[in-house]
Amino acid sequence: MENVNFTPKEILQKQFRQKMRGYDPDDVDSFLDNVIKDYDTFVKENQRLQEENERLLAKVDELTKQVSVGASQPAATTTSQATSSVTNMDILKRLSNLERHVFGSQLDNDPNESHRL
Repeated sequence: MENVNFTPKEILQKQFRQKMRGYDPDDVDSFLDNVIKDYDTFVKENQRLQEENERLLAKVDELTKQVSVGASQPAATTTSQATSSVTNMDILKRLSNLERHVFGSQLDNDPNESHRL
């Protein structure tokens, strides 16, 4: 907040010189009280947003690291998925052969051949 000229306290403590045909001091004080409230609200909101920004930047850094670590591992994941698929296919073939052996010709004569691999 380098570009800020006044703090709420400085606004509150500001004393104006009085002249004969000047403004009503009570009106000026009332107005400045409202300015101080708004200014204080803006300062708090600015601080909250800066903290949120820092938190989100840290989260982006964390997620970027996770993505970079994950990008170096897809070959291993693909290989394990392929092995898993082959293993599942082998199991299904064995199960189908076992069914044929146990039930014999009942499965061979079935018009619905969706069970065969």
